[in-house]
Amino acid sequence: MTKPPDGYLGAEGLLASGPSPRLVEAGYALELADAAFLHQGLSLADLAHVMELDAIGVLPAGTAGRLCRELLAFWSTPVDEFPYDSLFGDAYNSRERELEKRLGAVAGWLPTGRTRREAGRIALRIALRKRLLHLHEAVADLATVLVAKGEGLAEAVYNDTTYLQPAQPSTFGYYLCGFAEQATRDLERIKLCHRWVNRSPAGSGGVGGTTIPLDRDRLASRLGFDEPLGHIRDGMWSADVMVDAALASWQAVLTLDRLAEDLEIFASPQFGYIRLAGSSSRASVLLPQKRNPYALSVIRGGAGTLIGKVTGLMATQRTPSARTDNWLYAYGEVISAVEMASRLVRLGGQVVRDMEVDVETLADSAGENYSVAADWAERLVLGLGFDYRSAYRVVARAVAGVDAAGGRCPTGEDLRRAAQEVGANSDADFEAVLAGIEGMSALVALRDAPGSSAPSRVMEHCRSVEEKVAGARRWSADVSARIDAAEARLLATASGIAGEE
Repeated sequence: MTKPPDGYLGAEGLLASGPSPRLVEAGYALELADAAFLHQGLSLADLAHVMELDAIGVLPAGTAGRLCRELLAFWSTPVDEFPYDSLFGDAYNSRERELEKRLGAVAGWLPTGRTRREAGRIALRIALRKRLLHLHEAVADLATVLVAKGEGLAEAVYNDTTYLQPAQPSTFGYYLCGFAEQATRDLERIKLCHRWVNRSPAGSGGVGGTTIPLDRDRLASRLGFDEPLGHIRDGMWSADVMVDAALASWQAVLTLDRLAEDLEIFASPQFGYIRLAGSSSRASVLLPQKRNPYALSVIRGGAGTLIGKVTGLMATQRTPSARTDNWLYAYGEVISAVEMASRLVRLGGQVVRDMEVDVETLADSAGENYSVAADWAERLVLGLGFDYRSAYRVVARAVAGVDAAGGRCPTGEDLRRAAQEVGANSDADFEAVLAGIEGMSALVALRDAPGSSAPSRVMEHCRSVEEKVAGARRWSADVSARIDAAEARLLATASGIAGEE
């Protein structure tokens, strides 16, 4: 039997023993590691609870002031200087022990009507809501960088691909703006997650509330939450919101990862479309000529790592309700997922901002490998009245013939011959139809539907993304200001109570 350390909660009850070294190493130390991001949130949760107990007349005279003084001292103490000790369990237990050392029995008023679980859940949501706003800002910055780059390349024609095979002429600006559009959806997902996270567990009591008449709405307001959680048991034990936050973080990185996968190919000498800045690259130890796209590897590897974090969080949710195992690892994993996503997205924004795009190489690729074939087929439909399947067969046969002869681009005569071979109308004026689509820029400009690759539409789309990002930034700034103001009021009120005689 392990002798319980002084102040070990439960030693005077059924436990009758301290934790084993293995339990401390595998369990308590894991929980205590979360103190790095829970420290200040726990102080806010404690201060709000003391103020509420005082407001409803539960605390003896002078008790609130004494508690607030020490809790404000906790708040101002850096986490690495606070006497956290994994021997006592999680961060809450170390704080309770330290408060009892300073105040004696007065400290016993703090847990009135509240579990340590409640304090921890409050602190986690406080930590997570701020980090979600940081991720939201990083994604907004990435979208802005992509749009700025896209605007400058709205007329830079190149061969777009599917399956990495030449598909149709497009512009590189249009290509980049597709990722900016995805980023606006990431902003919406993060905003929704923040709305779910910014709900208050305060005043939850045990499993289904407490007989202490705590005002949950007032507690939520003091802590800067939008509202109390709607169902106490669900709010205390369901971690799906944490999974969603990690998933939204991964989605934001996935948007970037898909771009990074392409850019690594485009940066290779075989393509030569882009050149990464030296600040995004790393030299080979052995091969002096190499510029390794290191930043892209960081992004791609990070996206894979985040899949693991999200999957782990999902797997731990497969428990009966009201269990600790679905929360034990969730604290650290969700915070690290959001923080990792923020770092990766900011790195991606720097990569895009600083990379050089070789417009001439892009232009040289446009139209190669018969990538205008679909446009020719559409000209046969619009100009000569062919049904599309017949037009497709004519163009396909003409391409095959020219390719077999070592040519590059079918002529009107090639199309006429192909039409004869596939049994289509060969008397049409093929030359006149093809003459209407001369030049890659003119061809791309013909695709003028909303959201298409015509340069005018690319610029139109850029304006749309900029408006969405501006709205997202306004929301973020407003939410951040309201949270900061609430926390400042809470600390100011606590300071006033602490200063009362």
